[in-house]
Amino acid sequence: MTLDAFLYPVELKQEKEVVISKRFLDSDGKPVPFKIRTISQEENEALSKRSVRIKKIDGRQFEVLDDLEYTRRLIVACTVYPDFTNSELCQAYGVMDPLMVPGKMLISGEYKRLLQEIMKFNDFTSAVDLEEEAKN
Repeated sequence: MTLDAFLYPVELKQEKEVVISKRFLDSDGKPVPFKIRTISQEENEALSKRSVRIKKIDGRQFEVLDDLEYTRRLIVACTVYPDFTNSELCQAYGVMDPLMVPGKMLISGEYKRLLQEIMKFNDFTSAVDLEEEAKN
């Protein structure tokens, strides 16, 4: 065995289009796809670190991952189009923080679908997925 496959790594960032909603239509009346991308583990760790909060329990401080914050950061980081960081888009939805745009823009099912597509494309496997596989 050689290390050739690892010495010349494949590009990490891949992109694909997914239809999240039938509410956003182009001029021909067709749904406009969202473009999502993969992220490296290094990027994922940075998102996690920015999503950690300090909680006090019985006078002791603990670092706890804020799942909601992490999910918001993951969605914004992995969505190429529409660009949730675009100031015009933020203004249109009445927020200054890009992390709030997807929650204002999408209904619950669309938000969940976008997150699921991002998770699947980045090859995340959750405990829920493993449970469902075990049932089948």
